[in-house]
Amino acid sequence: MKKSLVLAMAMALGVTASAYAANPFSDVPAGHWAYDSVAKLAAAGVVDGYADGAFDGDKLMTRYEMAQIVAKAMAKGADCDKLAAEFADELDTLGVRVAKLEKGADAVKIAGQIRASVRDTSSGYGDNTRFRTRLIVKGAINEDWTYTGRFENNQYPSGKHAVKVDGEYTDAGVAGEDDVSFNWAYVSGKIGGVKVDIGRQDFKVGEGFVVDTRHDGVKAQYGKDIKLTVWAGKSPQDYKLSGSNNRVYFADLATKLGVVNASVDYYKADSNDAKDKEIWAVGASLPLAKDLKLAGQYLMGDEQKGMDDNGYTVTLAYKGAKAAVPGSWGLYANYFDQPEATFLYNTIFSYASKFAAENGGALGDGFEGYRLGANYALAKNIVAQVEYYDLEDRADSANTEETLWAQVTFTF
Repeated sequence: MKKSLVLAMAMALGVTASAYAANPFSDVPAGHWAYDSVAKLAAAGVVDGYADGAFDGDKLMTRYEMAQIVAKAMAKGADCDKLAAEFADELDTLGVRVAKLEKGADAVKIAGQIRASVRDTSSGYGDNTRFRTRLIVKGAINEDWTYTGRFENNQYPSGKHAVKVDGEYTDAGVAGEDDVSFNWAYVSGKIGGVKVDIGRQDFKVGEGFVVDTRHDGVKAQYGKDIKLTVWAGKSPQDYKLSGSNNRVYFADLATKLGVVNASVDYYKADSNDAKDKEIWAVGASLPLAKDLKLAGQYLMGDEQKGMDDNGYTVTLAYKGAKAAVPGSWGLYANYFDQPEATFLYNTIFSYASKFAAENGGALGDGFEGYRLGANYALAKNIVAQVEYYDLEDRADSANTEETLWAQVTFTF
């Protein structure tokens, strides 16, 4: 083995060898010029020597033997690109092709979430327990583009849940049933200076109080200090805008003015089932003190049947649980005054909710009320959360519903 090769390989591993007191090979004494480097390679498992315990440094290596050393060095994270290129054929014979595939597999990441939740309402409408499992797959297409997909399974040990009957969601699901869906499938990348997401993905407008579902389409974002986001696509039938003409359009302009984050949103949904919507949302948030934030938004929808078309939401939040930080916690409160014209599918609703007006609920003109919530990180990647809602029909204050909802979420 040549002196330069021993030193180069040892330096590639980037480990000091002064701590190696034991003589690794019988023919490499402590005073030998290559002792430290050979010791380093031996300790790292890159070189093994021969069966008689000798290193045989003066012996000419075959390309196959050299490829074995390169393969082991690569497995230890050494930068051996030039050597790998030189011995590519031998490495392939040794099965380093598999190692390359494994390296490529590192670009495919799988994450997940398991959530156990229970909901109890004053009306009894939609009370249930649910176990939700999500598996998220993210892979690199090339240096600039990635793919993201998500599988979701919902199990209902007790209580009713929403199912689709004749194209409409009803609270008809029974305990013991489950469902599986593939509800994310999109690619992300850049075209020039524009970030682009194409496919089925989460879609949220007005902090989720206007729309919080998933849509199929193209989202583009541009800018930093002033960020413009635009969207064009359609809403899957699973999200109520049924029919062949369920087009959705969205634009958001966001910036920071001193300590205030401000945004203007525009959302338009065209459908052939009388669920058209056109909504504006103007929002702002600012810190009141350390870890305390106040946010609010003014909402304006298109006029519908003489009903109100102006509403608002207010949010006060303190700290917040972080899954990676055990013991972290947070509190939050929301107040809503939202006419039916100012939302399509609010984040606090579910298809089993009495107040999901777009899904046949009993509302006359939207809802008003409040939500109180708290979260706490029980351990790393385990977060508990509890929420209480008290809502009423804006057109009939006697039409009310209280909800207690709790969950524990495990992430991995």
